[in-house]
Amino acid sequence: MVAPRLISCTLAVAMLALTACTSTVQGQGEPTPSGASPSTGEATPAALTADAYRQALGEHRDGVREALSQVASAKSIKTLDARVERAEETLRGASESLSALAPPVEARVQHEAYVASLRAFTTELGTTLGRVGSMTVCTAGGVFADLSGKLQMLDQTGKALRALGDYPADVVPVKVAKKQNRRLANGTFLRSGRRDGRGSLQIDNGASRDAVVTVLRGKAKAFSVYLRRKSSFKVRGVRDGTYEVFFTHGADWDGRAFSRTCSFEQFEKSVRFRTTYTSTQIRWHDWRVTLHTVSGGNAPTKTVDPGAFPG
Repeated sequence: MVAPRLISCTLAVAMLALTACTSTVQGQGEPTPSGASPSTGEATPAALTADAYRQALGEHRDGVREALSQVASAKSIKTLDARVERAEETLRGASESLSALAPPVEARVQHEAYVASLRAFTTELGTTLGRVGSMTVCTAGGVFADLSGKLQMLDQTGKALRALGDYPADVVPVKVAKKQNRRLANGTFLRSGRRDGRGSLQIDNGASRDAVVTVLRGKAKAFSVYLRRKSSFKVRGVRDGTYEVFFTHGADWDGRAFSRTCSFEQFEKSVRFRTTYTSTQIRWHDWRVTLHTVSGGNAPTKTVDPGAFPG
């Protein structure tokens, strides 16, 4: 079985040596009576007045905007999942109700385009909900980036209807942004912490995604550092103590979390740094961890609930 590797080496140097270790066509037949449905012969609803149509649109506008705003403000994956699901339900109800309306004749084309884009966005939102559940999409920004094409179309058709007669169809309360791939430089500290000890922690990220390693001393965050994929970094000056090592992999770092393909793990074994002094020597521990599986690895990891990951 392979597992990440955790290596401890004990170094001894002379007291004065400070060396560090290393996405109808109407059929022909009898003419349809005026005011009747082509397929059923039933009377079609009379077109709404502008005021009545405006009121009907307004009954849904605020609810849709609020649902999307709630998604945008989600701070955890669990909250995000629940809010995306709620938004999907709200938007589906709005699209079904609005599709049954008979708008004023002058607004018919814009109304149909608006309803079509609302339906398309709702369908895509359902797909994204599944991607949130699998942590393929991990943040609110990631959700809207995933939906950017359909969101832009909804925004445009809503604004076109609004411009036609001040009809309240501007339902997109967030900025439309495309997918990004933001990254920090390798070895960037998100939290540097106090590092005046003799120990060091060598971190090798041989995985295919970038990572952030967060190390706790007790319940306090000692330091947190960014590693690019296929890269390594050595944290120097680690103070004596017992540490828990957590790491998250993903893509597109938004300054707080990875917005896509995220995972959260913790080494099951803690690492202990200890310096000892004798009359002639100073001895300390250096550690090396790998964030990918290696042959002969001796440090199993466990999955961590995103809500429990030290942010």
